[in-house]
Amino acid sequence: MSQQPPVRSTGAPPPRPDASMSLLNNVIDHALDDGYAEASARREAEGGGGLPRTLRAKLGLAAGLVLAAAVVTVGAAEARISAPVIAKERQELIDRIDAESSAADQLEQDVEKIRSEVGERQRKALEQHGGDQAELVALLSGATPVHGPGVKLVVDDAKGTDSGGGGPRESSGFTDTGRVRDRDMQRIVNGLWESGAEAVAINGQRLTSLSAIRAAGDAILVDNKPLVPPYTVLAVGDGQRLSTAFQDSADGQYLHALQENFGIRTRISAEADVRLPAAPSLIVRTAEPRGAGAAKPTGRATADTGKGTS
Repeated sequence: MSQQPPVRSTGAPPPRPDASMSLLNNVIDHALDDGYAEASARREAEGGGGLPRTLRAKLGLAAGLVLAAAVVTVGAAEARISAPVIAKERQELIDRIDAESSAADQLEQDVEKIRSEVGERQRKALEQHGGDQAELVALLSGATPVHGPGVKLVVDDAKGTDSGGGGPRESSGFTDTGRVRDRDMQRIVNGLWESGAEAVAINGQRLTSLSAIRAAGDAILVDNKPLVPPYTVLAVGDGQRLSTAFQDSADGQYLHALQENFGIRTRISAEADVRLPAAPSLIVRTAEPRGAGAAKPTGRATADTGKGTS
């Protein structure tokens, strides 16, 4: 009796490599949703898909395309035409600014020239009508250049100080800044006058009894002229005695405290000869010229008019 061969089980087919990506495969195989596909097929069946079929619809589409092209062409043409106009207007504006700036610079030079002429005439008039005390009056008013023995005091900001730093020192004391302030220069100048200086100048700017030392932001102004550090103060007087008297004064001690506490750099030396220029302009506020027949003494004229003859 023959035996039948055993039945071998073929087993399950091997799994597909992309079996775990069934969702992705479904999206790829059916990129268009069934609803959209059905709607598209129905529209094609009804003759509503694709390009317009009637002549009127085609003419409307062509007219729309022509209109859009015309709008784009006109816009581009206007942009090309207006570009040179804008560039021309811009250049004209730049030229006007340059011309006005040049005119302002010229006016400033004219003002400075006239101011110098007025100051020179004032100095000459002061020398001519000063009588026996012409030289003394010219010296005290800063109307004439002077030279002689004196001191040279250089004051500079602390090392590494940013020129755009904080505000001025508070009136109650020092702050953590190493910058020289206007009130520091005021005390220095007043200390030199008190110590016996006969004439003082800062960075070539001659000081008079009407000079003002102020601050404008971070800058120090002397008679409205901005100065930059280091500040070189020249004072005419007995050099060694003036130097000693200033350093022993309260203002000299104030400057020494700035040096010790905030690193402000100072250097003072007695000089055999220092030269100071004349004041750039003289301003007379209360003086009045005396008439030819005036017989009143100065003191009485002051009492009657309330004005002196300085």
